[in-house]
Amino acid sequence: MIAAVIDEKKGLDLVLLDVSELLWITDVFVVASGTSRPHVQSLAEDVELKLKKAERRPLRVEGRREGKWALLDYGDVVVHLFQPETRDFYGLERLWGDAPRLEWETLASEA
Repeated sequence: MIAAVIDEKKGLDLVLLDVSELLWITDVFVVASGTSRPHVQSLAEDVELKLKKAERRPLRVEGRREGKWALLDYGDVVVHLFQPETRDFYGLERLWGDAPRLEWETLASEA
């Protein structure tokens, strides 16, 4: 559901990392980029609204106001949304390079 929301809102370079064997605190990292501060903020807001409708609320939210990076922690899933330069700086895909990538289909492929 989270990947679909991000894809629908034109989030870029969406990656789902299965970190369940590497971390005990969460199962999946969802990592994506927005093109600007408002785009990152909008992606975070839309994920939060969609999951709220499914009766899921984040345990914590960080960075959304600044919009360079936003973290939405749902316990089993942690969403990381970045502006491209901030994503390059933190390099989560490099840091968690041992984590398998989960497959998902974009909405564009369903059309």
